[in-house]
Amino acid sequence: MTALATSIRHFGLVDAYARGDSGYKALVCVFLRGGNDGNNTVIPNYTAGYDQYFAARGVQGMAIPRASLLPITPPSIGLDFGLHPSMTGLKTLWDQQKMAVVCNVGTLVQPLTKAEYQSGAPRPGQLFSHSDQEQQHWTGISAYRSTTGWAGRTADRTVGLNPGGAIPAITSIAGSTLFTAGTQTQPLVVSPSPTPLNQVLTLNGFQPAQFQEDAVRRAQMDNIRGMDLSSTLVRAASDLTAQAIAVSEDLSSDPPLTATFPNTSLGNQLRQVAKLMKFRTQLGMSRQIFYVQLTGFDTHSGQLTRHAQLWTEVSQAIKAFYDETVAQGIADSVTTFTMSDFSRTLNPAGSGSGAGSDHAWGNHSLVVGGGVRGGDFYGRPGPNGTVFPTLVNSGPDDADNRGRFIPTTSVEMFAATLASWYGVPTADIPLVFPYINNFPVSNLGFML
Repeated sequence: MTALATSIRHFGLVDAYARGDSGYKALVCVFLRGGNDGNNTVIPNYTAGYDQYFAARGVQGMAIPRASLLPITPPSIGLDFGLHPSMTGLKTLWDQQKMAVVCNVGTLVQPLTKAEYQSGAPRPGQLFSHSDQEQQHWTGISAYRSTTGWAGRTADRTVGLNPGGAIPAITSIAGSTLFTAGTQTQPLVVSPSPTPLNQVLTLNGFQPAQFQEDAVRRAQMDNIRGMDLSSTLVRAASDLTAQAIAVSEDLSSDPPLTATFPNTSLGNQLRQVAKLMKFRTQLGMSRQIFYVQLTGFDTHSGQLTRHAQLWTEVSQAIKAFYDETVAQGIADSVTTFTMSDFSRTLNPAGSGSGAGSDHAWGNHSLVVGGGVRGGDFYGRPGPNGTVFPTLVNSGPDDADNRGRFIPTTSVEMFAATLASWYGVPTADIPLVFPYINNFPVSNLGFML
């Protein structure tokens, strides 16, 4: 097994050289857990579109006033839209053309029209279920339950791009999830800030510079690791231990950052990601995938207030993280994107200050970074000829009568675009996304 692993590592290095891949690239998934309300995240700001939106939500008190919207105009559509008023930091990135919106993304088995849906055509299992839709977003497979995630499979197919990597290609700051699980790749799981980075992977009991007994223990461990190296298994164990020690020593400091991160759940997670990125050279990492998440988006009631708080946190954290990548000189090499269980019904649940919304389907995802073709909307056109759905209950995009919009862009198309930019060869895209050939394109064009 050791010999095989060594051979795989060697051929991965040869493969990387053959393809000419070089430089650093990272994907950062920000999962909005609970089902973000896309209808109040990106809103039509032209008269006819806003009137439709207000007609569906205004009476129950769920419509955001038009004057409060942060105005944007995607050139591919040529109409005015608005971002949620709390998204000021992200609006700055849109204006700098460092943020794009991928519209009406969701879980699909194949492209699906309203007529096809109503006639019983294949669709994902357990629609509108949190756990099932989370898993389908994480795995990029809606036809069956997978034991690996699309990030894990992406790391598996690009293992040769990290020939000297001292840690796994995937790091989660939010625990272990299916998204990060591969066949060959398993994630490194670390705590978020304010835990100092030099306390995340500490080898307790082996700090000779601090305690005399630790120095003795470390000397004995080093002595034992030098014995019986003629045995392949013992040598492999010794090498693995040596690698663990080297990683711990590489991460022996808590590096300062240039950007000021908010002291919030998401801010602290992305702060830790930024710190790990500062060690990318010492750790021999050319490709990395990170997973962070923010909970609380299951807004069945009191949505207006709660949603504003959540998007303030998301916007501030992602803006600070982007600013830090600029300071580190890697803004063009780091792409941050959002995913969520699903969107929420256009038709509110309840009314007044207690109004919320229920589980829906197609949603909008944000993509941020210097490698993004920002300042525009992307996706696949729906019945109205644009990538943005018609915000009408029982309308042409609605699966029923409550504004559960049928996605026109599959998770596979969205994720495959990111995986291709990251370095997955075109020939390997179907190995990462088994159902990608069910859809018209595998690249939506939002990455440079």
